[in-house]
Amino acid sequence: MKVPRDLSGAALAKALSKAGYQVTRQTGSHLRLTTQFPAQHHVTIPAHDPLKVGTLSGILGDVAAHLKITRDELMQRLFG
Repeated sequence: MKVPRDLSGAALAKALSKAGYQVTRQTGSHLRLTTQFPAQHHVTIPAHDPLKVGTLSGILGDVAAHLKITRDELMQRLFG
């Protein structure tokens, strides 16, 4: 599955809520999301529209590594 090209930071935050992440704070134009499953993990995403492909790819890779699944499995769960 290809990385979406037109995804905003707010839309990514909403999609990551399906994986157990919640927005814990916003500082300027950045959102910080936190999950407690399976352990505590934080990810910071810019609230830009659209996100750059490399930034989005890095965030998805970080979340997938934390959940111990592949990036394709994560994208299928979030966007599929």
